[in-house]
Amino acid sequence: MSRVVRRGGAVAAYVWDYPGEMQLMRRFWDCAVELDPAARLLHEGIQFGFCRPEPLRSMFTRAGLTDVRLEALAVPTTFRDFDDYWGPFLGGQGPAPSYVSSLDETTRDTLRDALRIRLPTADDGSIGLTARAWAVRGVRG
Repeated sequence: MSRVVRRGGAVAAYVWDYPGEMQLMRRFWDCAVELDPAARLLHEGIQFGFCRPEPLRSMFTRAGLTDVRLEALAVPTTFRDFDDYWGPFLGGQGPAPSYVSSLDETTRDTLRDALRIRLPTADDGSIGLTARAWAVRGVRG
């Protein structure tokens, strides 16, 4: 993008903070890795370690952009109950759902039950998490 933007033009992007406060995914993968160390190879927080302020700043700077700025975008993600949280993992699309669909029923149930215990659940059964992204912007000099 920095190659094709005109001088003085801005390049911007955002990425989910998988290694940090993309809690709905990080909590899933942390639990999966605890139960199955081989899941570490799929953990988005590990695969996408560049999704943090300093690596993003470095990528934009190395691309020749100046006045690089980052901003955290925090999105509250509240799930009605555990089933509302767990349901999307059963769809089979994306790294986490694909992982879940690869598990036998007993292992999948073990993962589900471990997650249910670890997630912060309010008295009404809802689960409040944060989905944070990093927005980054730089200017071509």
